[in-house]
Amino acid sequence: MWIWFHKFGSPRYFYDLAGRLIPWLGGACAVLMAVGLYLGLFVAPSDYQQGESYRIIYIHVPSAWMSMFVYVVMASAGTVVLIWRVKLAEIIASVSAPLGASFTFLALATGSLWGKPMWGTWWVWDARLTSELILLFLYFGFMALEAAIEDKRTAARATAILSLVGVINIPIIHYSVYWWNTLHQGATVTKMDTPSIHLSMLIPLLLMAAAFQLYYATVLLMGARTELLSRERRTRWVAEVIRNS
Repeated sequence: MWIWFHKFGSPRYFYDLAGRLIPWLGGACAVLMAVGLYLGLFVAPSDYQQGESYRIIYIHVPSAWMSMFVYVVMASAGTVVLIWRVKLAEIIASVSAPLGASFTFLALATGSLWGKPMWGTWWVWDARLTSELILLFLYFGFMALEAAIEDKRTAARATAILSLVGVINIPIIHYSVYWWNTLHQGATVTKMDTPSIHLSMLIPLLLMAAAFQLYYATVLLMGARTELLSRERRTRWVAEVIRNS
């Protein structure tokens, strides 16, 4: 296992592996996105309470899930940075930050569009919404702190600490609908017994969630390869890559 871990941490090995994975991940993302959107927008029945407006969940819910998932990835990469100082972990955290911020903004924007017809307002200082907004500020803080420190390695350690401190917000977002009186509905898919959503609505939602994860993985690998070339531009293997391209 440790041999594989160190091999995966090799910049050249990661660059080559990512290059092979990107077309497959991107293709799978496109297929799942197309199928999920078609099933969600045209095949799934209308909701008996929300009518057609509920269909925004096929964008809102996966983006909300991804906003939390990406931050956990960043915190995990930050742990690797602080303990082992692996350069690839620094890059993964750095590239993930704008992606996570995009997912969080998308979740907040679609949530507001959903909230207007359901709640009669674009925004309320609801526990779930407020903690999600704090997550967006954590992403912005991560990127601002990274940009403020010129040395990449020092910036990586500083942002790793920030990501680990901010990870406490993730369970707050998840459990806010249970801990406080909130307008936001509780879990419908990740319930311990059975999801309280019809299978015809659940399947496209899960397909969209998988498509969002594949999108993140694809763009992450693309960004990581670019950043890796920038940081390793003076090494022999990058010269070989440029010469063979």
